[in-house]
Amino acid sequence: MIEGWNYFWQGLSDFITVRTIFDVIWSTQLGIIVGMLPGLTATMGVALMTTLTFHMSPENAILILICMYVGAIYGGSRSAILLNIPGTPANAATAMDGYPLAMRGEAGRAIGISTTGSFLGSIIGMIMLAFFTPLLGNFALNFQSFEFFWLAVFGIVISGNLTAPKDPVKGWISGFLGLFIALIGMEGIHGFVRFSFGNTNLSGGINLIPAMVGAFGFAEILSMMKYERANVINSKIERILPKVRDIFRYRKTIVRSGLIGTLIGAIPGVGEDIAAWVSYDFAKRGSKDSNEFGKGSVEGLMAAETGNNAAVAGAVIPVLSLGIPGSAPAAVLLAAMFIHGVRPGPLIMIESPDFVYKVVAMVFLATCAMFVLGLSMVKYVVKVLQVPRTKLMPIIFTLCVIGSYAIQSRIFDVRVMIFFGILGFVMQQMEYPVAPMILGLILGNMLDTNFRRALVIAEGEALPFISRPICLVLISFIVLTLVSKTRWFNICTTVIMTKMRSLISR
Repeated sequence: MIEGWNYFWQGLSDFITVRTIFDVIWSTQLGIIVGMLPGLTATMGVALMTTLTFHMSPENAILILICMYVGAIYGGSRSAILLNIPGTPANAATAMDGYPLAMRGEAGRAIGISTTGSFLGSIIGMIMLAFFTPLLGNFALNFQSFEFFWLAVFGIVISGNLTAPKDPVKGWISGFLGLFIALIGMEGIHGFVRFSFGNTNLSGGINLIPAMVGAFGFAEILSMMKYERANVINSKIERILPKVRDIFRYRKTIVRSGLIGTLIGAIPGVGEDIAAWVSYDFAKRGSKDSNEFGKGSVEGLMAAETGNNAAVAGAVIPVLSLGIPGSAPAAVLLAAMFIHGVRPGPLIMIESPDFVYKVVAMVFLATCAMFVLGLSMVKYVVKVLQVPRTKLMPIIFTLCVIGSYAIQSRIFDVRVMIFFGILGFVMQQMEYPVAPMILGLILGNMLDTNFRRALVIAEGEALPFISRPICLVLISFIVLTLVSKTRWFNICTTVIMTKMRSLISR
């Protein structure tokens, strides 16, 4: 662990340059703006930014993407407080108490509290990221091709909960659709071309960036065209700096929400929005002023913002240690790491142990930039909410086209982007989540290659897939994930919990 913190300080010192600090500031500010604008999400922001960082060095590119991620999750609190419209799904709980505070004329205080909670939540998540990633990575060193196959299946199955908690079957369909798309093109062991239908452009497979930009960027453009221009209701912003007594008074809530947010963020497929709601619920249950929640409670606002920003660092833990994202933006971040030649997963602690702690340093820099920018220029930044959609959408569409074309200078990639944009829009209208499809596209190669390699190792025998201890654990998790979403399982769970409560009360 001491060596790890040495890596952290070394990575931090390497990042303290004029160019790097400039990149941190502008990318974090851009992330805040993306998060503020209703309809633009952290996932879309990271996806679009990935195309602009394609020719950068891996470390600078990942730093900019993490700054975008952190800034966007925080930035959604601005529109949640001022408009009662969460900028991102992670800020839905923020609107519960942030908007009532703004309606009472305390918009500045609400923004200060949300900024402080976001900062402290990110710091707690950063510490947990530095501590748990090596432990989980060392355990994952026991994985072989058999385990990697089931790990990929688990990632696709858990994607049903990624963005479709009400109907996970739609999430599973979307995830396996991405898996099937990933099988298009030349397979890795024998070089056999599959599902290309004689099209030479498809022989090399579907490029991840155009698919990702189309699904998250162009699809959002199509869906956002139905939104009207947002008008800031509470344009008067008074004192921004939070009072020390507000922070000290809710210190237990901050620590609890930070730990809950990190834990939930680290669970693959859950995400920042669930972390915010669970943190909010725990704060309400443990508060002496629970009746104030939903009416302008500072504690509720602090809990929600601490939880969702702690989940950002938590979502990076499985990305680095297992190669499975904890949330939809983390899935795009995982794809960006692969694009830039970084191979996250169980071997990262052997191949690049310093990179893990460099990511911790990146989160720290993004958090500091978010705190400083969040407490400054608020009066001017909130005016971005008044930008007409007719001016914003052409800019985003241009970035989508340029980003897709610039990778290999192929018009075919632009067509892929448009196809996935239309597909993503149709899926959104039918309430099928898009993020699992992209996750399936990412994990498809991992599943296919390790399945074939495992069969070669076992000489065609399928028994090792179900007889190895870690495989059995992963299979159990997969079955539990599938069964836990059935109606009878929920009924049985409710009955068991009722019986346990009655026994405890006796």
